Amino acid sequence: MEELKLHGSWSSRYGHRVIWALKLKGVDYEFIEEDLSNKSELLLEYNPVYKKIPVLVHGGKPIAESLVILEYIEETWPQNPLLPTDAYEKAIARFWIQYGEDKQTIFFSVFQSSGAEQEKAAEEVLEVLKVLEEQGLGEKKFFGGDSINLVDITYGWLPLWFETMQQVIGIKLLEPTSFPRLHAWLNNFKEVPVIKQNLPDPDKLLAYINNKRKKFVAEQTH
Repeated sequence: MEELKLHGSWSSRYGHRVIWALKLKGVDYEFIEEDLSNKSELLLEYNPVYKKIPVLVHGGKPIAESLVILEYIEETWPQNPLLPTDAYEKAIARFWIQYGEDKQTIFFSVFQSSGAEQEKAAEEVLEVLKVLEEQGLGEKKFFGGDSINLVDITYGWLPLWFETMQQVIGIKLLEPTSFPRLHAWLNNFKEVPVIKQNLPDPDKLLAYINNKRKKFVAEQTH
């Protein structure tokens, strides 16, 4: 097999999407930890447009942007498929993947705001969670049905990253009483062996996100 390398960071929710997909496919790769405060020349060369992680390098050819990488992985290693084979079902999966991407800024505006602005953002997050609970997940165990697929992977940052963000700002939005099915999904997702074995350390992530929040607050007060 051609050499496969993944440039990423332990704290990146986007990078973990790629890790989970590769692990679920049973594909071997080398992980290269990037210092995001001092990006390597190689990373800048591989992703000159956005200069961001993750970047998957397959046989010397770089692929950037996590959703593009996930599609590439699915097409390159068809074993253990992570998208439905039916064209309609595949289109629906891609719809929910894109929906999640489009709403990311709403989730992070809760974290990067305060006061009335934060309250408004929290209301918007609750609306998104309601749509996911009722329309996206419905009665299924996973977005992919009985097993996880690329939709689950793209929302996989909610169980740890978003939960930690809520902890840091002291706001609970994804509550089991309000969103029982989505909350059950969170727990089911984290218990999938490949996911469970490839999550960042919770305490380390808490410290990281807490530090980010402190920096935001400091910037707002100057």
